[in-house]
Amino acid sequence: MRIMGLDVGDKTIGVAVSDSLGLTAQGVTTVKLVDDGRHWRQLEELCREYTVDRIVVGLPKNMDGSLGPRAEKVHRFAEQLAQKMGLPVETWDERLSTVAAERVLLEADMSRRKRKGVIDKMAAVIILQGYLDAHR
Repeated sequence: MRIMGLDVGDKTIGVAVSDSLGLTAQGVTTVKLVDDGRHWRQLEELCREYTVDRIVVGLPKNMDGSLGPRAEKVHRFAEQLAQKMGLPVETWDERLSTVAAERVLLEADMSRRKRKGVIDKMAAVIILQGYLDAHR
């Protein structure tokens, strides 16, 4: 059983996938959000390629746990995703996942330009790993 983790931003979606045992998350790619809907086809292809059974979408809660406009947007995305992919979709608290991803990449001494290219994918890994660890 493989699970896909997504970090949905304004312009891109970071994608991670679990191993077949559901123990570890690996970064896969970043998908650009585009008006013509190509991102849905790309996500569908990734689900097929990795034989995904479930999708976890990072939910950007406020620090006090409340849901703001960004979280509502992600909820709508998750609902559309479930309809289009025909798979169960769950949201997972992603507070500070991007901060944690940035810290990991800084510790790896990665340049700012390279960090920009992988930050969303790394955030997706952190979201999915948190989900996997909590459900083990």
